[in-house]
Amino acid sequence: MTPSFPTLREKIGQMLLVGFRGCTPDECAPFVRDLREHSLGGVILFDQDLAGGTVDTRGGRRNIESPAQLRALVAHLQASAPHPLLVSLDQEGGRVNRLKPAYGFPESLSHEELGRLHDPAETYRQAAATAATLAGLGINLNLAPVVDLDAHPDNPIIKGKGRSFSADPEAVARHAAEFIRAHHERGVLCCAKHFPGHGSAAADTHLGLVDVTRTWHERELIPFQRLIGGGRCDVIMTAHVFNARLDLDRPATLSRAVLTGLLRGQLGFQGVILSDDMEMKAISAQFGLETSLVAAVEAGVDLLCFGNNLNYDPAIASRAAGILAHAVTSGRLPEARIDESYQRILALKRQAGSGLFA
Repeated sequence: MTPSFPTLREKIGQMLLVGFRGCTPDECAPFVRDLREHSLGGVILFDQDLAGGTVDTRGGRRNIESPAQLRALVAHLQASAPHPLLVSLDQEGGRVNRLKPAYGFPESLSHEELGRLHDPAETYRQAAATAATLAGLGINLNLAPVVDLDAHPDNPIIKGKGRSFSADPEAVARHAAEFIRAHHERGVLCCAKHFPGHGSAAADTHLGLVDVTRTWHERELIPFQRLIGGGRCDVIMTAHVFNARLDLDRPATLSRAVLTGLLRGQLGFQGVILSDDMEMKAISAQFGLETSLVAAVEAGVDLLCFGNNLNYDPAIASRAAGILAHAVTSGRLPEARIDESYQRILALKRQAGSGLFA
């Protein structure tokens, strides 16, 4: 799968999960060049182009038009990549749903709708249908389930979009475990999100800094604890929330206390830590690209997400790889820290390729 002695830039490239424009091989040719040049670890797919701009001539469409088109696009990306890719999207169900019926995909229920049924077996059945669709398209990583609690009535991004199974952490854990089991049985990885809990927020980290210091509760960790203890966590996504009770200075994505101390040290998670989109305003507007990338890796992030959709930067992969490479060569980051993430990502890809799940 990988060279015996990968270069620093190849290892860094594997730490990047990047979004791009194009529904066909011809349209995404510039991205494929980046994919090869920077040895990117993965891609994230979207159905709608939110950034807009002069290159958007498809009525706002991004990567997804139909099942046949998407299957061909994913196959092209895998064939073009120097190493096997993580191919990801957010297919939670309900409103956060990249594979919409309008494009020829099945209807899906939101986490909130499933939670209201109080039937984890139905969650399994719904998730099995989703996972079968993903597997048939060649998509090997679903950025779901959401394990945030329904913990704040004014939360616009979790409660407001029906993304939480329940206010009860044990119920969330039960539904999430069935969601993940259904995916694993069909050879698809999952990502539990958003650590250490986004459900108690009263604002949206897409738009700016969100402080949950006064609203967050330790019970928000329970679903993560249950899934980690049950061997159900392939990937955990960070939250960009700030919580002074956990770190006085930095939001969770950039906090070593939260990611290395709490998630790895106390909860014992050994898998891949994925950042939420590094272009969200809670990070990009507060810290800038260079500071945030290095801080995230120092904190414990293994895989850095650049949806490249809130803003579109055709050079984002090159810029991010260059920043991290310079951080290593200048002595800011030890190469051993890059090696840790690289090995976790390789292990995850072997898991996906073998179809063997815990």
